[in-house]
Amino acid sequence: MMGGRQWKIVERVFDLSRQGLIMGVLNVTPDSFSDGGKFLTTEKAVEHGMQMAAEGADLIDVGGESTRPGAEPVAAEEELHRVIPVIEKLRPKIHIPISIDTSKAQVASAAIETGASIVNDVTGGRGDEEMLPLVAETKSAFIIMHMQGNPRTMQLEPRYADVASEVADFFRQQYARAIECGSDPMAIAFDPGIGFGKTLEHNLELLAQLEKIRVHDRPLVIGVSRKGFLAKLIGAPEMEARLGPTLALTSLLRSRGADVFRVHDVKENATALRVTEAILQKAT
Repeated sequence: MMGGRQWKIVERVFDLSRQGLIMGVLNVTPDSFSDGGKFLTTEKAVEHGMQMAAEGADLIDVGGESTRPGAEPVAAEEELHRVIPVIEKLRPKIHIPISIDTSKAQVASAAIETGASIVNDVTGGRGDEEMLPLVAETKSAFIIMHMQGNPRTMQLEPRYADVASEVADFFRQQYARAIECGSDPMAIAFDPGIGFGKTLEHNLELLAQLEKIRVHDRPLVIGVSRKGFLAKLIGAPEMEARLGPTLALTSLLRSRGADVFRVHDVKENATALRVTEAILQKAT
């Protein structure tokens, strides 16, 4: 089902056919949709990063700019001020890779120098012309995400003729650009950007057609944790009500071929993933 898919993160190669990865979300922002301001101080953010690593996170994704629907852009200086001290203090305390969630090459560069080894770009390398060359030059792993529009406007009126085909075409285009710049194909992963310029129906179509959006047999990163479309599906707006559906999707999507799960509730999702994989091992 999952073949022998691997993801190279600097010197480490993760065998995703055996074990999917949990990516813990560490938002150092005052206005994140799920935990706005909760980990804004460096100390609290580092503490939370350590806790997620202890609870079973395989990767930590640090972000200093909210990309929730309607979010306003943040200046590079402010983003740097938020994330660099966190990465600097967290890096010696954990033994798992750190990802920088940014679309700015300046921020990615500083984060890589401080110890990040993955760049997670919501624009998939389109937001800053220096991003793809930087990722290649530093031999960083790269997550190419699809987003229609930008965070401020993306949910106003998303439209696609065929959402899965269009997302796959975007992945092919950005993959080719990344390779041209000198990136290692093994270091690239893709994220369909659930909720980023997509309606509820678009989200469901993408999740139902994972193999259609997989390009060059690269890993698929999925971020559904606590997202608004789950509230619509279950008819409950409370943030706490979204944990159950998130866990259900972690299990289901692993069985359908997803490789990396970007989540807020690490312990619960890691448990769901390991139980699912124990059963999948018996089915192969």
